[in-house]
Amino acid sequence: MTNNTETQAKPHQGDAHSRHWLGLEGRVCVVSGAAGGIGGAIAQVLAGAGARLALLDRDDEKCRALAQTLNASGVDALALTCDIGDIDSVRGAVTAVETAYGAADVLVNNAGLLRPGGIEEIGLDVWNAMLRVNLTGYMLCSQQFGHGMLKRGSGAIVHVASVAAHHPQTYSGAYSAGKAGVTLLSKQIAAEWGPRGIRSNAVCPGMIRTPLSATFYEQGDIERRRSAMTASRRIGEPNDIADVVAFLASTRAAYVNGAEITVDGGLESMLMDLVPRPGFEAVQAAR
Repeated sequence: MTNNTETQAKPHQGDAHSRHWLGLEGRVCVVSGAAGGIGGAIAQVLAGAGARLALLDRDDEKCRALAQTLNASGVDALALTCDIGDIDSVRGAVTAVETAYGAADVLVNNAGLLRPGGIEEIGLDVWNAMLRVNLTGYMLCSQQFGHGMLKRGSGAIVHVASVAAHHPQTYSGAYSAGKAGVTLLSKQIAAEWGPRGIRSNAVCPGMIRTPLSATFYEQGDIERRRSAMTASRRIGEPNDIADVVAFLASTRAAYVNGAEITVDGGLESMLMDLVPRPGFEAVQAAR
C-alpha cells in the first residue's frame, strides 16, 4: 500500500507564505526511498518548502534523475546510492551528507520492500530480507543520522509506516510485522530522544496510487470498489502523504512527538460498513 519519474518531474512549489510557514528553508532533509512514488513526492514537497535535500535510494539511475530535475529547478539536491539495511552504506551516506551540507535536520524513513508469501511457507531468507529494509533499515538510518541531531540538540524524524501496521495484510510476508515494528520504533525514539530535542513521528498511508500499484486501478472496477471502502471515496495520491510528512518535519509540528498519523481517506473508519446489517443496506446503497 505504498511506493514514473514523469510524476516526479516538477517540484511541488508553494508560494512564499507557505515556504516560510513550514520553516524548512535551508534545512537539510534526508529522504530514503526517494526514487519511489511516495519518496519522490516527499522530496518535491520539501523542495517546494526551500529545503536542501539528500536523496537516498538503491536505484542510482532514478535517484540521480530526480536530483538533476530538482537541481535544474534551482533546488539544492544530492543523490546518494544507499542500501539502508547495510550499516556501512548508511554510514557512507551520513558522511556524504555532512560533507556537503552538515548534519541532517530532518530524516524521512520511507524506503520499503514488499514480497508476497504466506506464513505457512515463507522462507527465513525472504522474511529477513523484508525486515532488513522495512525495520532494521529505519533503525540504522535513525541511529546514524541521529548522531548529528543529538549532538546539536535538535532534529525531526518521520517514519513512513502503513495501515498494515494496524491490520494484518495477509500473504505479504513480513510486511505487516515490519510496519508495526516501525510504529513502535518511532515511539521509542521519541521517548528516548525527546528530552534531547529530537522529535519522532510515524505516518501510516492507506491505499495510495503509486507506480507500483497503478496497474491495480486499470483492472475492471477495482478503483470504484476500492474508493468505496474509504470515507473520502477516492484513492490517495503520493502528495497526500508528502504534505503530512512535510508538516511533521516542520517547526509547525514542534509539539508533536511520538504521534502516529493515519492518512487513509477514512479507510479504517469504514469497518462497520462491511458488516451485514439487515434494514440498513438500502440506505448504504443510496449513498
